[in-house]
Amino acid sequence: MRRRTAVVSTVVALLAVTGGGVAVTAIAEQGDGKDGSVRQNAGLPPATAPVERGDLSSGTQTDGTLGYAKERKVNAGATGILTWTTGAGSTVRRDGRLYEVNGVPVRLMYGTEPMYRTLKPGDEGDDVRQLEENLRALGYGAGLAVDDAYTEGTAGAVKQWQEAHDRKQTGRVGPDQIAFSPGAVRVKSAESAVGDQVAPGKPVLAATGSERVVRFELDVAEGKLAEVGTKVTVDLPDGSTVKGRVASVGKTAKPGDDPADKTPKIPVTVSFDDAGKVDGFDQSPVTVNLTGETRKGVLSVPVNALLALPGGGYGVQVVEHGRARQVKVELGMFGQGRVEVTGGGLRDEMLVGVPKI
Repeated sequence: MRRRTAVVSTVVALLAVTGGGVAVTAIAEQGDGKDGSVRQNAGLPPATAPVERGDLSSGTQTDGTLGYAKERKVNAGATGILTWTTGAGSTVRRDGRLYEVNGVPVRLMYGTEPMYRTLKPGDEGDDVRQLEENLRALGYGAGLAVDDAYTEGTAGAVKQWQEAHDRKQTGRVGPDQIAFSPGAVRVKSAESAVGDQVAPGKPVLAATGSERVVRFELDVAEGKLAEVGTKVTVDLPDGSTVKGRVASVGKTAKPGDDPADKTPKIPVTVSFDDAGKVDGFDQSPVTVNLTGETRKGVLSVPVNALLALPGGGYGVQVVEHGRARQVKVELGMFGQGRVEVTGGGLRDEMLVGVPKI
């Protein structure tokens, strides 16, 4: 996973391995300057970079994948031979066919309760209310009361629905005829092939909601950048950029998909402010821009300009008038490959030592 900014843990590791990119020398021998600096007799650094004053953001960029929300399995509701399934990429809406067992269609109805029993007069429950809401929405059962009681009026509306679909008019309906989902379903793939023997509980389809989302993984150390509600922008494959916000953050960290990177990561999902503007193939790569915190008008230096000082803390190597000296600095926010610094008499456009690129 690509990372274009640094965080504190990364800097500590960098300094431990490279000594900040330049030699780490003791602050001694030459005496302290008035600004806490130490003169060095050693040669000049291999390269320099300017101290900059401006706005610094702790945001980061990371690779993500464009997909669809609410992935789930659609299980068979009857025993028999799977004779037809909706094609991958298709969207099924209320009363649409999901699949067929023994030539009998199972149709989609909207609701959060699963269809776990055959409903008949005398039954009560939230699943009854869901069924009645769907029957009313489809125009069956004029004057049907929407409640949690399966009445003869409910049975009459079911018979009308069954007649419209050339089904035997029993007034009863179960998992062999309908399946509930919170909304329209987009078929991701088939979990069983036409001709397979299926039974209740066996997956038939892998489905998602119709809403577009982006999923990505974030290092645990950067977790605060992606709290629920955090605003983001997403660079889409067509070159456009759209706004969104973090919709969910996983609660369990685990190694990411990259076998070369075992750093613990957390899964994050982003939803879009205007999903209608989002286009692109399923599983297309995108770039997520996490805004993070912004500090206004601060001095900053490249992260690799930092030196680990012998007595503790960090410093930078200031280059002036053909000479180099070390100054101790206090670190602030990290972001965009730079770090906020104060102290040491630093000023805008001063030059500090960095490793040669």
